Amino acid sequence: MSCFVSRPTVQDPARWGVCLSTILTVSILLTASGCGSFGKHYVQADKSLLVHDYQRADAAIKEAEDEYGDKSRVLYGMDRGMTLHLAGDYKQSNLLLEQSDDEVERLYTRKVRTETAAFLTNDNALPYEGDPYEQVMLNVVKALNYAMLGLWQESLVEARRIDHRLNVLSDRVKDKSAYREDGFARYLTGILYESTGDVNNAFIAYRKAYETYDSMKGWSRVGEPRQLQSDLLRTTDGLHLTSEFTAYERAFPGVPWQSVQAQQNLAQVVVISYNGRAPRKEDQFLDLPISMDALQLVLINRALTNPNTPENRAKDSVLYGLNGRVVRVALPKLIPQPTQVPVDIVTLNAASGDPVLVKTEPVHQVTALAEKSLSERLPGIAVKAVARAATKYAMAEAATRGSQSAAGQKNADWVGLLVSLIAHGYAVASEESDKRSWRTLPDQIHLARRWVSPGHYDVRGAGFTGEGPPGSRSLSLSPGQTVFLIQRVVQ
Repeated sequence: MSCFVSRPTVQDPARWGVCLSTILTVSILLTASGCGSFGKHYVQADKSLLVHDYQRADAAIKEAEDEYGDKSRVLYGMDRGMTLHLAGDYKQSNLLLEQSDDEVERLYTRKVRTETAAFLTNDNALPYEGDPYEQVMLNVVKALNYAMLGLWQESLVEARRIDHRLNVLSDRVKDKSAYREDGFARYLTGILYESTGDVNNAFIAYRKAYETYDSMKGWSRVGEPRQLQSDLLRTTDGLHLTSEFTAYERAFPGVPWQSVQAQQNLAQVVVISYNGRAPRKEDQFLDLPISMDALQLVLINRALTNPNTPENRAKDSVLYGLNGRVVRVALPKLIPQPTQVPVDIVTLNAASGDPVLVKTEPVHQVTALAEKSLSERLPGIAVKAVARAATKYAMAEAATRGSQSAAGQKNADWVGLLVSLIAHGYAVASEESDKRSWRTLPDQIHLARRWVSPGHYDVRGAGFTGEGPPGSRSLSLSPGQTVFLIQRVVQ
């Protein structure tokens, strides 16, 4: 007979208990199974990127807009901004990225009630602001979008925003070993300045990039690019900075370079290659027993199941809810997805003459930045997670004892068991780490600069973005012109 046919009475406590227990057990199962479901759209996006179908990758992110929800508006703008960038829709990409940038500024001060809600559930209740390196990448991608559109003054606006954001970050973060500067972002601003004829600001940016690469080399897994060394020699020579030029000449023996004058009648090709996939995060659960029975339960359960599946998480919630003596703590764990392509080769085929081979080199290691960011935040995340789990456990215990007292001696046992299942089960089911990150970024960014004779070129690469079939582009270069070529290599 359905438990909804008639209203339970005091004389029918068993039936009432079975019905309510069933309802709430199902609720716990739904709560737990719903955790971790966010992110399926990344699988489809990655498959599309693998075959250079950038429009379909963007469609996968767009179709999942509702899944992001209000708390992840910044992340949605980041993800779609990148896929639109790869698809060659630079205007729409900047629109989404600008919205995320504005939202980051708005979220700088959080509301107390939002923090309270997150403390009673998990950090996914907080608005996503992005890690500092992701916030810098907002301006980097916007600057590249403007460069691809030929809007050089607008790209310089983003270069100045990068400078401002990094200066503020350096002032705020006093630990010199932390992420407080960005070598690639500084280098890109230098390229943009020099491409518009501002050699002085280009040199300042190149020098800052060189210093940053040196200060970050202990953990960033990227040294200063060889091309940057040539850029420092060229710009100090062009600005007649004799002492600086001499110092760099001693520091970079044998590095080839051309003078500013020698390059004036040439065209510049800048290749940006996004290689591999950004790291993802998954939950790392710590199930803390507070009785010997609970210890045995945890050991047996962990030996038989993997808690990182929705089905097993649902089972854990019911099992630990019934036991009532297990506290679950969830911490984020980074899963790298490294590129298998250490160097990219782009071929420029002219109508006459030998092909020009352009080799890229790593200039940005996104995975290293993500690892650094998480390692810096993990102690605070762990303290907060333990405090949250302890609070939820205490509330569950209080609810259980309070219900037993209210139910009276006759019904105390089954009411206590039922409420324990609800309260402790929900405490376990709701425990989840914040696994959000800018997943449409690559593992690494590679770069190459090459000055070539003006003329028409057929360009071949692994997966160029924008117009034309993947892997090929057609260029007509004029003296003094700078052209950016952007490609995506998922392997």
